[in-house]
Amino acid sequence: MWKDSYKKTRLERIELLKEGKYIDDKDYEYLKNSEVLSDDLADKFIENQISVYGIPFGIATNFLIDGKEYVIPMAIEEPSVIAASCNAAKIIKASGGFKTSLDERIMTGHISYYNVKNIDGAVNIINSMKEELIKLANDSQPNLIELGGGAQSLEVDIKDEFLVVYLHVNTLDAMGANSINTMLEVIAPIIQEKISAEKLMSIISNYSTHSLVVAECELDIEEKIGKKIEMACRFANSDVYRAVTNNKGIFNGIDALALATGNDWRAIEAGIHAYAARNGKYMSLSEWKYENGKLYGRLEIPMAIASFGGSIKINEISKISFDILGNPDAKTLARITACVGLAQNFAALRALVTVGIQKGHMKLQIKSFAIYAGAKLEEIDLITEKLKNAKHITIEDVKKVLLEIRK
Repeated sequence: MWKDSYKKTRLERIELLKEGKYIDDKDYEYLKNSEVLSDDLADKFIENQISVYGIPFGIATNFLIDGKEYVIPMAIEEPSVIAASCNAAKIIKASGGFKTSLDERIMTGHISYYNVKNIDGAVNIINSMKEELIKLANDSQPNLIELGGGAQSLEVDIKDEFLVVYLHVNTLDAMGANSINTMLEVIAPIIQEKISAEKLMSIISNYSTHSLVVAECELDIEEKIGKKIEMACRFANSDVYRAVTNNKGIFNGIDALALATGNDWRAIEAGIHAYAARNGKYMSLSEWKYENGKLYGRLEIPMAIASFGGSIKINEISKISFDILGNPDAKTLARITACVGLAQNFAALRALVTVGIQKGHMKLQIKSFAIYAGAKLEEIDLITEKLKNAKHITIEDVKKVLLEIRK
């Protein structure tokens, strides 16, 4: 169905989505007409709104995740990301696709106190109140409890001069910031009165270590390439300069999917970056090993992505993105997102240890330069064809070819 989809027109791709029942008639019309967020709605999203900034919205194909085929909606401006994602997913699909696991999805909020008169005694007092505090927190959110969520556990710890209370909450399919912050505000003054301390703040944390998702794959690959990918992973764990760029490539996929679905990609990224440094050194998020003729890939990350709440499905493109994905719950979306990140990482590493990253970027870079140089649509393909074998391209090179075409 998706063979050579990159050669098709935009409308043909939208037709394929409709034929495959990824989207309904309403979604089809919205995409066909290239509608964007209205100014009226945008003005309600932010303060001082003056316009709407457009970012390309596309799809990545070939994803086989836990035995199910997915088309991945992605909103991103970087030229080669979707192409790389499709290609990587196709290679991994041929070897059985991705496998995922996710044990729980629990969000965490914290209250910090200072000037605690007797900090060890305060810890004992809070520990003795755990059940009472959890009940008070849950009583403040009856709707969440009715649906099967709510506060699950409470911990207390001493961090330098601060006494910190952590509340772990099952927020179901939402990020849960409002619910968690309300719970914290309910129990914070009660704790404060009991322990004789000053409260500094209470707020949800974006470090979701109780929402870990794992994506894995194994594939047949040439030994030389497999061993070099494994070595590239070891290099990222040895050199923070490489680790940062390695992980940025993972976020090319994660952020694009998070943005398309209306999720808070900044919160997701902050939490995952923190997880990369959990052992005191910033390291590669991914693991790659070549053994017995196969390359094994693994990505373990905290994934606080949601399918409900906030701006999710308020923006029509967010709603369409969920339709394309089959309207997954938050746990399933977390699994999908981790696989997209692993695919993106494989694509980048494979390119880096073989032809180099620039070759894969070149064709799309030429198109970007051509647009910048003022080329018309019918001229862009001509410029790309003339420069396709060039090893290095500048805007001046593109302008020169454009002038030749127009003579």
